[in-house]
Amino acid sequence: MGLTGAGGLLGAAGLGGGEAAAAGGPHGKGAVRPEQFHGGAHLLVPEVLLLPDGPVRDRAVLVRDGTFRAIGPARQLIAAHRDLHPVRLDGHLLMPGFVDAHHHLTQSFGKARSFGRPSEIFKTVWEPLEHALDEESAYVSAKLAALEALRGGFTTVADAGTRAPVDVGVVARATEEAGLRCVLSEIVSHGADGQAHLGRWDGHPLVHPSLAIAVPEDAPGEVIKRTADLCAEAGAVLQIHVNEHLASVERSLKSVAAGDSSCGAGRMWLEHATAHSADAVGLGSVTGEIAVGKAADFLVVDLDVPELTPSYDLRWELVRLAHRDQITAVVVGGRLRLWCGRPLDWDGPALVSRAAELGPEVVRRAGLHRVEPPRPA
Repeated sequence: MGLTGAGGLLGAAGLGGGEAAAAGGPHGKGAVRPEQFHGGAHLLVPEVLLLPDGPVRDRAVLVRDGTFRAIGPARQLIAAHRDLHPVRLDGHLLMPGFVDAHHHLTQSFGKARSFGRPSEIFKTVWEPLEHALDEESAYVSAKLAALEALRGGFTTVADAGTRAPVDVGVVARATEEAGLRCVLSEIVSHGADGQAHLGRWDGHPLVHPSLAIAVPEDAPGEVIKRTADLCAEAGAVLQIHVNEHLASVERSLKSVAAGDSSCGAGRMWLEHATAHSADAVGLGSVTGEIAVGKAADFLVVDLDVPELTPSYDLRWELVRLAHRDQITAVVVGGRLRLWCGRPLDWDGPALVSRAAELGPEVVRRAGLHRVEPPRPA
């Protein structure tokens, strides 16, 4: 599942940027600067490093050509790489970026239009909305969603397919320009061969192709089987909505043993938001954790804030108490994509302004209407 609705850093609401952005950067001990992340190689020395086994101190990370090349005791790595100036991230955590395992990037203009609707909103909101998109509005919608994801700490999203009457290359262009890693689906519910889509993005650094069938009822069994086989041969994932609405959820609950979904520790939630989600979208060997050989997709998070003071269990605190305003830097593929909530190499405010113009027009064309209960007399 995508975690954009959860509490804490896994989905804190708000516009991001906050006081740090207004001041031009984070303030407090060990202030860092965006230019420290420029170039092809970096030796990063955070105050805390979140590894698969948990948070550790006195460690350094070598990033070269977009990949984690070495991780180890800070003193040893500094001595071994005297050609690099250590970037000391005092007061900051370096952690893997989040992976949203289910997204629809061309639905960003809908947002609050879906609130208060019955469960099967795809019939009354999402399909009409996407059908009303043209090439420009689909591009702006997808790039707006990509920016929002990055601001929330997501370095990867899996797009489960669009029904917009445009080529999916529009979505790919939007995410690539934003700097977001994307598992990009093409919907093939009607038996269309997805081979061309799978080959179109072969070797792309940020776009990872996938095929999708909207719901099992949309395609006969032989189409689902053929599509699944095609994905398996290509090493891609098949995305399909199951248990999306109340009736199907109730059927599944009757057939499986139910557990307490609120149990576990902060470690469990972070693992599901990073490494486990990367596994789910077929990118477990690419991203999802700070590990040698994996893509340098990571966040630099300000620890010197009231929300994390005093600190007793950092992983739980990230889940329940942290906020997206504490994300100083978002790095994807070793490249700095966002600084204090704002892109550095493209005009984020201009995109937001254009989305504010296009969104209401798309909603009008789609014929979406809100139904509010009357106020009591």
